[in-house]
Amino acid sequence: MKLGDWLDKWHSSLRKEGTTVAGYETKIRLHIKPHIGAVKLREVTDDTLDDLYRMLETVPCPTNAGKPLGAKSVRHVHNILSGALGAAVPKLMAANPAATANPPTGRGIRAQERDFPTLDDDQTSRFLGSGSEALGMKWSLINWDEGSIELGWVVVEEGNTYRLRKLTKDGDADAVIYVDQSVMNVLKWQGERQQAERERLGPAWTDDLVFARDGFKLYRGQAGGPQDPEKVSERWRTLRTRLHLPEDFRIHDWRHSKVTNDLEAGENPVEVSANVRHHSPGYTMARYGHSRKDGARKLAASGADRLGLSSLV
Repeated sequence: MKLGDWLDKWHSSLRKEGTTVAGYETKIRLHIKPHIGAVKLREVTDDTLDDLYRMLETVPCPTNAGKPLGAKSVRHVHNILSGALGAAVPKLMAANPAATANPPTGRGIRAQERDFPTLDDDQTSRFLGSGSEALGMKWSLINWDEGSIELGWVVVEEGNTYRLRKLTKDGDADAVIYVDQSVMNVLKWQGERQQAERERLGPAWTDDLVFARDGFKLYRGQAGGPQDPEKVSERWRTLRTRLHLPEDFRIHDWRHSKVTNDLEAGENPVEVSANVRHHSPGYTMARYGHSRKDGARKLAASGADRLGLSSLV
């Protein structure tokens, strides 16, 4: 059996989330099978895999804007191969060659990570004054009394349309975030606006989404379903230009800015970590704490004062 044939068989038997399976298929089709798919499964060695990884890291890739793959993407290719080849042991091969291969290391991946653009609180306030959206949020998951929102659903692409799927992260299927009363007031305003539209459209309205597709232009006779994330991104790019924000600033970078600014403001790292659903405060501090220059300087000055070092100058 050839490696490419085994990858197809292994992939078809996966029992993972649909988006995960789709991501595997893309990397298998574009980055593995064209290069080593014709190699016999029993003849795949760690050298075979290492040659593939080095090639992906150095040779321009047509599907990556003519640039080689980054270390993180190559590591993902390795993880796919490790799982697929491991499933072939011992029936089809004696050992898993991925176990002794040399994919990009965690240090190499971190070295390539770009510094995410961060906006301060004033810039964030300016953006929020222009309006923003959170796709997948449902009215039924808002707890008005305690000011919390359960993060239960996300919008994903499926063919030429979009659907909702349950949100899971690190085994946490019931993530809750807490928001200020001012945010709840905005949501109430949105609810009143949407209710008027629901009454106008009657049975044509579907779903329970807070930021649903509006009914000014019915889609297949319906309104209220998931918005097209690509169109939301297009509106974001227009807004980003109008507000003179950095050109490489993504919607997801608001998360980075929020965490960074909370830590800079001296907020409790435990609460900051919990509200962004990191697995530990230690990870939050390691990932975002490096930018806390003012806090570090204050800590150094405080320590020097306690030790009486200032008197030596």
